[in-house]
Amino acid sequence: MSKKVVICAVIAALGGFLFGFDTVVISGAEKTIQALWGLSPAMHGLAMGAALWGTVLGSLIGSWPTDKFGRKKTLFCIGALFLVGSLWSAVAAEVYSFMIARFMGGIAIGISTVASPLYISEIAPPAHRGRLAGMFQLNIVFGILVAFLSNYLLAGIGENAWRWMLGVMAAPSIMYTLACLAIPESPRWLVGREGNRAAAIQVLGLIEPEASAAELEAKVSEIAAASQEKVSGAGFWSKPLRIPIMLAILIAFFNQLSGINAILYFAPRIFELTGLGAKAALLQSVGIGITNLIFTLVGLWLIDRLGRKQLLTIGSFGYIASLGLCAWAFFTGHFKIVPACIFAFIAAHAVGQGAVIWVFISEIFPNRHRAEGQSLGSFTHWIFAALLTSFFPSLVALFVPTKDAPPGPAGYIFLFFCGMMALQLVWVKLMVPETKGVPLEQMQKKLGMRS
Repeated sequence: MSKKVVICAVIAALGGFLFGFDTVVISGAEKTIQALWGLSPAMHGLAMGAALWGTVLGSLIGSWPTDKFGRKKTLFCIGALFLVGSLWSAVAAEVYSFMIARFMGGIAIGISTVASPLYISEIAPPAHRGRLAGMFQLNIVFGILVAFLSNYLLAGIGENAWRWMLGVMAAPSIMYTLACLAIPESPRWLVGREGNRAAAIQVLGLIEPEASAAELEAKVSEIAAASQEKVSGAGFWSKPLRIPIMLAILIAFFNQLSGINAILYFAPRIFELTGLGAKAALLQSVGIGITNLIFTLVGLWLIDRLGRKQLLTIGSFGYIASLGLCAWAFFTGHFKIVPACIFAFIAAHAVGQGAVIWVFISEIFPNRHRAEGQSLGSFTHWIFAALLTSFFPSLVALFVPTKDAPPGPAGYIFLFFCGMMALQLVWVKLMVPETKGVPLEQMQKKLGMRS
């Protein structure tokens, strides 16, 4: 694996760092913003959720610029959107301006989940594609940790600390945007969309310097042939693509029906039900963040060794055990085990779905429809994330403990998530193919994409 491939993958994956940072940085500013502008609970919720709904739109439209203008230009524009959104939200004078800025940042997040994993998968050699594309997820987790640390360091600098918390993201946004100028365009986009074989051969020569001219020519011919097969000429919503479409939707569906976003966003509320409210912030921002980072690294180390299907299987068993024990703890009052179960849940997610989802979706579609497929998987992920995040507080509120009723009924929520992960395990065992080490041009044959 050449250094050029690694550098290009790292630069593209930095979009994940901005994704993670932008998602979490608001946690240090939200209380101050509510007090400063006198926001009602409803308006406060809209302001905090603006970025999340921006991700839904960004993921929905992300395939269009990625295909129309190319992977490289789209990655560059993502950085510019993050830059404008961070500066705008930092200087916003009122809530509506702030919401527009946060929505803009959300659009950048949504598009990044389409363009970044897709670009990496298209330049990576098959044997290393999992860990390279998985760096996007690693950067998300790392961005979350850095955001928590940044908020902590800036918290005591004065009444405008919240503006600095939001505005500091301009620095990595500028670095990422400029770095995108140094990466080449995807050779598969150059061949499949532009028909530019000469440029594609030049890029392949940069990322595969040991290949001979004949080998590079043969590789470009293979890419061109795969792009011109009948399955690529059909529309996206067509019978030949039914298998990858189903796989993309279901992996994103199960990702969110594990409860990962709901549990991450509302960990303090969960811990309060167990009597650990005073420790909730530390457990969420430090303990959960570190656990997530460590086991994401484990997942990336294993993904090209054990394969995607095996990691999803391991993660499913981890989900079922941790969520099942959480439900049991709430039903029986054994609340002391809940923090350990939450950490085990985060570890299972990081090794399984967290490490696999963006890699898997970027692998299973043919060249001509890869951006649309990535957009479909990303949109499914974000729409369920938005819906679960919106309804989870109401569900938990139904089970707020009283003097006459302990918090045991909250176990039904965890039991529901546990049941969904049992369904995921069945799906993985019966329907998910292994994509480890399979060249992208051979994937459509492996998945039986025939008209």
